[in-house]
Amino acid sequence: MDAHNRPPKLMDRVKATMRVKRYSPRTEKTYCYWIRYFIRFHGVRHPASMGAPEVKAFLEHLAVDRYVAAATQNQALNALVFLYRHILEQPLGEIGEFSRARRPRRLPVVLSHEEVMRVLGKLAGHMHLMGTLMYGSGLRLIETCRLRVRDIEIQGQIITVRAGKGDKDRTTLLPASCIPALQHQIATAEKQLVHRQQHGNVPVTLPHALDRKYPNAGVSLAWQWLFPASRPCFDNDGKIVLHHIHPSAVQRAVRNAMRAASLPKPGSCHTLRHSFATQLLSQGTDIRTVQELLGHKSVETTQIYTHVLGNAFAGVRSPLG
Repeated sequence: MDAHNRPPKLMDRVKATMRVKRYSPRTEKTYCYWIRYFIRFHGVRHPASMGAPEVKAFLEHLAVDRYVAAATQNQALNALVFLYRHILEQPLGEIGEFSRARRPRRLPVVLSHEEVMRVLGKLAGHMHLMGTLMYGSGLRLIETCRLRVRDIEIQGQIITVRAGKGDKDRTTLLPASCIPALQHQIATAEKQLVHRQQHGNVPVTLPHALDRKYPNAGVSLAWQWLFPASRPCFDNDGKIVLHHIHPSAVQRAVRNAMRAASLPKPGSCHTLRHSFATQLLSQGTDIRTVQELLGHKSVETTQIYTHVLGNAFAGVRSPLG
């Protein structure tokens, strides 16, 4: 059998199927990691020759020998369920009881408004704007990095989060105080687009093969990244494109700002989002509204913030005063 007629390799099939089903590049990378790890754990046996018992043994290994977190173990399980259901077309069925990684109950770290302002005061330029949006709009880090010009509605003061967690769209608040900085950022994106058109016409990366449907979308202002990377890169097809800023750069800037602000507790980008939620709840905002703004699938996820508010929750006071 020549190379052209040879069936695609297992991992190539996994990647192709995930792209057809519109999984994010991060999820694709993660699932491929766990599938390869599973195969190596069982002596490089083909997954088609294995099943539920081998998956159970692998998950036990992660919990008992590797001491992984509960979320990590669930991630590995999801990757293997995907493999058997969508690639091998032999669903695992009942795996049975196995050692679950412990899911410790930890309350999120939140900052007061004054503490957040101290942190933001240590950020500058577009990093300051990104930090402000995570706190003022409740955006996740990756959602902030992925903002495009078309997602900002200045007139209605709305930010549209597209393909957020769970591949769902939602809208959230656009703080009035962010408008001048956002207008400046959009103007900068337009200048950079004009410059790129004059020097090679490098397009931005687009979702779900949109560049084939709308060939000029990658060089239109609406589709430009609000926070682009500093230089172009190669995409999966070997084309030169411009991606959004890498999340690690923002994480590093926020971590340094929190250190410089001399906070009494550790924090991260997600701390700014946590603080957004607790500030809204302490002001009496309905928990369902906060759930929608945050993009939580379940209100139970949002309720964790009520446990860190203490006597500040919606103005409630103890009967003893």
